[in-house]
Amino acid sequence: MKQQKSDSTHMPVTNRMGNWLPTIETAALWLAKTKKEAKKKKRKLDPSVRKFKNLIETDPIINMYFTQMFQQQPTFAPPAGSGDVKIENYQEMLLIMNHVLTTAPEYNTTGMVGFPINAILDFPMITPAGLAAFADEKVNKALKRILKKWNKYLDSPDSLYVLNTGPNGWMSKSAYKALQMQNFIHDPKKPFWGFKSWNDFFIREFKSGKRPVASPKDKKVIVSACESAPLKISANVQKTNQFWIKGQPYSLEHMLDGNHVDYYVGGTVYQAYLSAENYHRWHTPIDGTIVDIKNIDGTYYSEAASEGFDPAGPNNSQGYLAQVAARALIFIESGDPKLGMVCVMPIGMAEVSSCLITVKKGDKVKKGEQIGYFQFGGSTHCVLFQKGAIANFSLPAIPQGTQGEDSKIVPINSEIAVAN
Repeated sequence: MKQQKSDSTHMPVTNRMGNWLPTIETAALWLAKTKKEAKKKKRKLDPSVRKFKNLIETDPIINMYFTQMFQQQPTFAPPAGSGDVKIENYQEMLLIMNHVLTTAPEYNTTGMVGFPINAILDFPMITPAGLAAFADEKVNKALKRILKKWNKYLDSPDSLYVLNTGPNGWMSKSAYKALQMQNFIHDPKKPFWGFKSWNDFFIREFKSGKRPVASPKDKKVIVSACESAPLKISANVQKTNQFWIKGQPYSLEHMLDGNHVDYYVGGTVYQAYLSAENYHRWHTPIDGTIVDIKNIDGTYYSEAASEGFDPAGPNNSQGYLAQVAARALIFIESGDPKLGMVCVMPIGMAEVSSCLITVKKGDKVKKGEQIGYFQFGGSTHCVLFQKGAIANFSLPAIPQGTQGEDSKIVPINSEIAVAN
């Protein structure tokens, strides 16, 4: 493989969709700081990281990938004060990943690093070697172990240290305003507002009445399954397609992992993504019965090669991720022949890989009821409709052409479409 070089001499100023990562400049400063802390503390490698190290060092092909991806990183002039902005090799990558396992994301007015492992891998992910490595099943199994371990920490009281009133604390006045905490259930009189862990805080619930269900008695009105910003709407979706090309068309066979594929051929896919500061639970968009549920293992840091170097990676690969990333499938039968069976597909993106479903097969659900949530944060999701199900979508304009541009957030439970 040839070494990939950039013809740019300066780090691009790029905002990240959904605010999961800050600008490249801010992320570079975070990486330099974290790298320094990791080298200073030199914690013993967690068993999950040690297994990953063993995989890299004993599998010749994976060893080649993880050696070459750091050699192939795009070259940019680092921002002032950021020091060594890039990770030099896989040994340094593992050292910093190991450090991250005992940290929780801090609030930052200039940009939160909500995806710290993603920030570590931002440059090597899109190299030829990185594209191959992060699509590899053995690599993804190893990453799953690491992310589960980090999630365990984020589920523990130890992770509450970031809930404080300091400038980088989630209980600061600035964070309170940004999060609109007045809309969420919390107790200002209790330590840590009554939350038991970082994850407990991040999947906080709205106060009663804050997100009323649109037209609760009208079964034709379909509501938003997530508090999310629309990405795209695709009609006449095909059974198979080249989802890795520019534009990332949907391929039902791959999205659904072979489940109920023919049912949705010629139908419509609506995709929207969650922001770091927002609500991270999913609600049912229709009344109906849960008829099938699937959890699908997939990738965590794979990107669409067609995007080239994506400084917002993997945000600009969301259509591609619908077909390869870790995800869940929740099939809801409406009982209406025209609307038919609707599929809600929460998709794990980078660190946000745990799709936890709170309903079971056979459950009757009412529009607006919770059906699951993302463990740590939020991600992207799709809602699939059969051919002819939708009369019209009732959404604000979705930005076209400019990758990384945020569209307006559509509140959960608000109307997004009307069925035929």
